[in-house]
This record gives sequence, C-alpha cells and structure tokens, in this order.
Amino acid sequence: MSYLLAAVLAVPLVSQAAGEAAPAKAAKPDLVRGEKSFAVCVACHAADGNSGTPVNPKLAQQHPEYLVKQLQEFKSGKRKNAVMQGFAAALSEDDMKNIAFWVSSQKSKPGFAKDKELVTLGERIYRGGIADRQVPACAGCHNPTGAGIPAQYPRLGGQHAEYTASQLTGFRDGVRGNSLQMSQVAAKLNDREIRAVADYIAGLR
Repeated sequence: MSYLLAAVLAVPLVSQAAGEAAPAKAAKPDLVRGEKSFAVCVACHAADGNSGTPVNPKLAQQHPEYLVKQLQEFKSGKRKNAVMQGFAAALSEDDMKNIAFWVSSQKSKPGFAKDKELVTLGERIYRGGIADRQVPACAGCHNPTGAGIPAQYPRLGGQHAEYTASQLTGFRDGVRGNSLQMSQVAAKLNDREIRAVADYIAGLR
C-alpha cells in the first residue's frame, strides 16, 4: 500500500521535471534591432529592401524563413558569394532572424517585364512548364502571382530580371548549389528560356 502511495505521489514530480526540461520558446524577432542591423545592407539592397541595382535582389516582402536560410547558407559556405559570405559571417542567428523579419515587413515595389518578344515564352514556361522536357511550371511552387509559399518557396514577383536570370544560370551551371530541386529544373533550360522566364517574373504582381 505504501509503495502504491509513493508511486502516485511521484507522478507530479516527474511531470514537473519534464516541464522544466522542455526547451524555452524561441524569442520573437526584434524588428527595431533588425532595422538597425539592416543598415549594413543598404548600399546593395536599398533602405527599404527594394534594391535599385538589377544585379542585387529585392528583399522587401520576401518570406523571412527563406531569407534566414540563405543567410545561414552564406555563412556556412553552402551558398557561394564572397560579399554575402563576409557579411553573414558576422551575424548571429538572432541577427539573421531580426533582419529577415524586418525587411520582409517592407512593401515590395513592383517591377516590369521589358522584352516583349520573350515575355510570351516566359509566361508559357512559368504557367505551364515544358512538357516534353519535364520542366514543371514555376507557378506550381512559386504561385501564379509569384508570391511563393511561406517557409517553403521564395517570393519571385517583381524581382529584377537580371538577378533572376543570373540565379537560374547559376543553378544550371553548378555555381549555386543550395537547392537540388532548382538545379534539376534549371539544367533543362537554355539561355533564351531563362531570360524569358526571368523577364516574365519581373512583371508579376
């Protein structure tokens, strides 16, 4: 009888110990610190994350989880870029999260398709893929409007065509290797198709 009583009394103690061992909740992003930390990014990405330089991506309104992942992979060297690796090396996990959530809260400025001859081809590939080469429609992962899917696929709509084309080429040629899925898709695209898709994406909103 005394053994049973002791076992019953022990249950709350076990539960309490388990509760104490539970990991603490992750701290919420600090947007004030994020904005301050973003000051070093302004030269390339603009004060509000809407880069005016075509070779540098727009970051405004990008999914924060995607931005954190890219910063982590620049820091680890999984994604290669000498400039970004240098900046990311100095960031803590909290810094990355603060920056990502702050810049994602900024409204993205729309872009424009420029090449009328290619935009029709770009739309066809983006919306329907290329069946005979098993190229999937970009819209399947990145949304028909280019909004992407939070925490899974990045926002593309309005991105500089030059930047998008460079990344697709990098995936195809093995220069950028931090997404097997994108490397496999880009491997099936030629230069003209890459330019077409990138130009169409620039006009999405």
